[in-house]
Amino acid sequence: MKNIIIITGASSGFGQLFAMELDGLFTSIDEYWLIARKTDQMLETSKAIKTPCRILSLDLSVRSNVKEIIKAVERYSYDCEDDVNIKMLINCAGYGKLGDFATIDEEYTSGMIDVNISALTCITRDLIPYMRKNSRIINIASAAAFLPQPGFAEYAATKSYVLSLSRALNVELRHKKIYVTAVCPGPAKTNFFNIAEENASSPWYKKFFFADPKKVVDKAIKDCMRKKEVSVYSISMNLLRFFTKIIPHRIILKFYR
Repeated sequence: MKNIIIITGASSGFGQLFAMELDGLFTSIDEYWLIARKTDQMLETSKAIKTPCRILSLDLSVRSNVKEIIKAVERYSYDCEDDVNIKMLINCAGYGKLGDFATIDEEYTSGMIDVNISALTCITRDLIPYMRKNSRIINIASAAAFLPQPGFAEYAATKSYVLSLSRALNVELRHKKIYVTAVCPGPAKTNFFNIAEENASSPWYKKFFFADPKKVVDKAIKDCMRKKEVSVYSISMNLLRFFTKIIPHRIILKFYR
């Protein structure tokens, strides 16, 4: 049996950290598959970990590139003498864009749907047949999934989809003993905001809630191993989740901006 871990968005941020942290935890993984647009950064990551890595330089906003991942797994499975088991699939690829919905360039609005929703959905669906008992799926959602966010409307909507899909799949796949965890971080110190804030700035108060991405990833791994359906790091984000459950969103939105 060939055990592999597939990570999208693996060139930086959460994706890169998952590769680094998991390599120190597991000794039974034969290969890490790192998928992102930036080849050089993934090569640097591959040099920093002990397990062999396969680099796939792909832009997941392009549908044919998403299919290329599936084809690569199929070819790998055909070439291997042993069965292939995707021990973990970690969907980190995604981005957001701050600003009023009507003013954001169409390239970004369609791209957010293509990467945050379509690519994640297709990759997950088509790779499930290669997963065995006790495999894991980790999907990076966001605390933005907990309620609509004016000024970040489309991104929050895409992450609500990721959260809802993950929770449903966790139930659907339970009979196969495949477990799905949605990770819902708040603001974190990654390069996410380099793109998000190109045309608009985050609310001033968000700087007080920035989390260490390594701690977010460490908790996500622990929660995933414990078969938790949702992983939320920090007291503040857990409080946000709690209050958005008990207070109607229409009331919260009156004070949002």
